[in-house]
Amino acid sequence: QVQLVESGGGLVQPGGSLRLSCAASGSIFGIYTMGWYRQAPGKQRDLVAAITSGGRTNYGDSVKGRFTISRDNAKNTVYLQMNSLKPEDTAVYYCSVRWGDLYYWGQGTQVTVSS
Repeated sequence: QVQLVESGGGLVQPGGSLRLSCAASGSIFGIYTMGWYRQAPGKQRDLVAAITSGGRTNYGDSVKGRFTISRDNAKNTVYLQMNSLKPEDTAVYYCSVRWGDLYYWGQGTQVTVSS
C-alpha cells in the first residue's frame, strides 16, 4: 500500500555532512508522521528524528543541534540533514511513516562515518 525509498547514505569523514531523503509512494494522504530511526550493529533501533504533518519535530538526544528533519508534504518526502557527523553516528538509517494505526518502514540506508 505504501512504499518508502531512502537515498543519500554513504561514507563520510568525521565532521562531514550528509543529507538523507525518503520518498513515500502509494495510497498515503492526510495526517501522518514521518521520521528516521537508526540501528548500529548489536544495538537497538533508536529514534533519530520525527516530524508531524504540521511541522512539529522531535529529536533524539544524541543528534540535537547537529541534525535537522524537514518534509515536503506535496511530495510526501522527508529529509534528514546531518552535520558534524561523528563515528558513533554510523548505522543503518530507516525511514518511517505512521498513518493512524499503520506503520511503514523503508529498507534502510547505510551511513558510515570514518576517517
